[in-house]
Amino acid sequence: MNDNTRHSILFLSPYPVGCAPSQRFKYEQYYPLLEANGFSITTSSFVNHSFWKIIYRPGFLLSKMRYTLQGYCMRFKDLFRLRSFDIVYVHLWVTPFGLPLFEWLVRRLARKVIYDLDDMIYLGHTSEANRRFINLKGKNKTPYLIKHADHVIVSSPELFEYASGLNTKSSDISSTVDTDRFVAANKSRDDGKLTIGWTGTHSTSKYLHILDAVFQKLAKEIEFKLIVIGDENFECGNIEIDHREWSEETEVKELSDIDIGLYPLPFEQWIMGKSGLKAITYMSMQIPCVAAAIGANMRVVEHEVTGYLVKTQDEWYDAIKTLAQNPELRQEMGMRGRQIVEEKFSIKSNVRHYVSVLNSLLDE
Repeated sequence: MNDNTRHSILFLSPYPVGCAPSQRFKYEQYYPLLEANGFSITTSSFVNHSFWKIIYRPGFLLSKMRYTLQGYCMRFKDLFRLRSFDIVYVHLWVTPFGLPLFEWLVRRLARKVIYDLDDMIYLGHTSEANRRFINLKGKNKTPYLIKHADHVIVSSPELFEYASGLNTKSSDISSTVDTDRFVAANKSRDDGKLTIGWTGTHSTSKYLHILDAVFQKLAKEIEFKLIVIGDENFECGNIEIDHREWSEETEVKELSDIDIGLYPLPFEQWIMGKSGLKAITYMSMQIPCVAAAIGANMRVVEHEVTGYLVKTQDEWYDAIKTLAQNPELRQEMGMRGRQIVEEKFSIKSNVRHYVSVLNSLLDE
């Protein structure tokens, strides 16, 4: 690529900038580095900020329908400017419902298309709040975009296997964090009580209930409180819950109060598409992680080195209890986890992969 030429990228994103983890920890955090490498960035989001506030909450049917129509109008306008960009970068889908019509139009009109996939959406999984719309979702959009993209970017080994079977021009680039931003702070709490923590959203907090019995058993032996970031309604019997509201401005501060990070997941097929981001986030903050031994977690967490990979309720209990009773071990695992993130899962160590993909398309 000519260093004196700025090439333009249009990101067609499902959600507003800075809101969805699948965007924030995939490509959005690379915007400044991509601009420094000679690219100009434009983003068009199907879901606006008002829609984002209600999209995963039950009800609001008329508002959701109205905002969805607005999203389709936005995409229709986007069609008329696609040719003015060197590359169009599609994350998950162009539009959420029906046949891949808009995806076909984007492929026809865009000069080059990159398709970014970080979830097994082609399996039809959806949130409980929007389950009534599951039959409307376009399951054929994903295979169409994979087959017809100039390059495909995924973030887990299972997704790479699926994508590369349809398009040989596929890359597995993990979700990453900005290690200049995610830096562990000194833990200074008034009560000195051990904290076990989880961060997520209303739609994913149900997985934390996998550990309800584990929490009850631990509470009989260990004094702790459970920090829940992202779901103010989460409850677990008589367990002390410290609810924290998630925001981009305060997430590092809230994470700093966690001594042991949890990443429970069900052992289901669609989980294999997840990138292990929650584990990466904990590790970046020097928080030892106890994670479900499934999918990309297997390449992110080094068992008994940066945390524990577990399957059974007994293994969850033993791992959390071991960390709870050994502050030196927590510190040791935390420091090693931070080192692994800096080496493998930071934006600094992965930006070259994105730039390489972009330049390869421009050189064709």
